[in-house]
Amino acid sequence: MRAVLQRVSEASVMIDGSMRSSIGKGLLVLLAVAPGDGEREIGWMIRKILSLRVFEDEAGKMNRSVCDVGGELLLVSQFTLYADTTTGNRPGFSASASYREAEEIYDRFVASMDEATSLRVGTGCFGGDMQVSLTNDGPVTLIVDTPPGFARNPR
Repeated sequence: MRAVLQRVSEASVMIDGSMRSSIGKGLLVLLAVAPGDGEREIGWMIRKILSLRVFEDEAGKMNRSVCDVGGELLLVSQFTLYADTTTGNRPGFSASASYREAEEIYDRFVASMDEATSLRVGTGCFGGDMQVSLTNDGPVTLIVDTPPGFARNPR
């Protein structure tokens, strides 16, 4: 499982010109699922997202988590995070889980995040044509992967 986390002052997802979800201060999480990802990866990623200290304390140091600051979360599926661009000019996506598998894991991820935190959690629409807007605060952007060999089917 791979996530790109962006610390934002605001973010939103529009679908067909309609607002799907929006948040204020918090984290925009772009999430990709690899073949074999399951409950272990979901649990690990959720704990990491909720615990990462990427918000500033009184001294200006990144010492606070999204939970510490009472932030919000916007979860958006994005299979293109597993794009292979090493050869040719057209990205390959064989490292991404199948549509059906990824949708099931994404839905479980969202439900598990809702259970794990009292923070407000917004979402995109799996497989939808979304327009994501954000104001990156900092900017702070992190790439988070589950540990190597963690998945049942290592990548």
